Amino acid sequence: MTNNGAQAVDRAAQLLTLVVQADEPISFTELYEDSGLARSTTSRLLAALETNHLLERDANGAYRSGALFALYAARHDPWSQVARLADSILRDIGAETGETVNLAIPSGDTVVQIAQVDSTYMLGARDWMQVTVPAHCSALGKVLYAFDALALPSGRLEQLTAHSLSTSDELTSQVATIRRVGYAVTREELEIGLDAAAAPVYGSNGDVIAALGVSGPSTRMRDNLDELGPLLRKHGDALSQLLRRRNRTKGVA
Repeated sequence: MTNNGAQAVDRAAQLLTLVVQADEPISFTELYEDSGLARSTTSRLLAALETNHLLERDANGAYRSGALFALYAARHDPWSQVARLADSILRDIGAETGETVNLAIPSGDTVVQIAQVDSTYMLGARDWMQVTVPAHCSALGKVLYAFDALALPSGRLEQLTAHSLSTSDELTSQVATIRRVGYAVTREELEIGLDAAAAPVYGSNGDVIAALGVSGPSTRMRDNLDELGPLLRKHGDALSQLLRRRNRTKGVA
């Protein structure tokens, strides 16, 4: 490679680094000024990076990481792609309910949140993305127990509130109901003043791979839980179909 070629690669990498490390899409003017490159050089290199799908532009023309980054994430962290596909459905649920919406998956014997849409209310549920909670105190966790995505525990269960389930027998009894109605609820079982509902998301082989849930203050939620259940079941089915179509398109059995 000639010196000019190596210099072009270095400059393109500099621009790519600025975009990838930015907290939000970054404009051409910001890239031109921050990089110290000539305007024409900046324009030419950005065009090349965009052509090769390393960068893309949003509706406002600002630059963000391109499709190749999403493809890499999908291969090495498939759940990030699932969260991306689910985003519009989570936002639809948020618009319908006004409450916090979460998508969660099983990991070992715990529940991990992989996507969240925040409540539209001033008083809403917290950010659950980095929080680990006992699965039996969570509507999301109960769904994963009910449909065999998590192994049922045995013996005494940790009680976080006076309303938490205390034994595996109580959980087993609820699991039977959840399988029958197709959704789970919690009433102040994780925190006092917090209620939730959740429904399953199915993978291409028919197994439950995730749970879709809504949580919020009991004062708003307690009278609506049995209406939220069927709503979440409908959206869970829609997400399941979306995932099956994606797998068929990719040729996945």
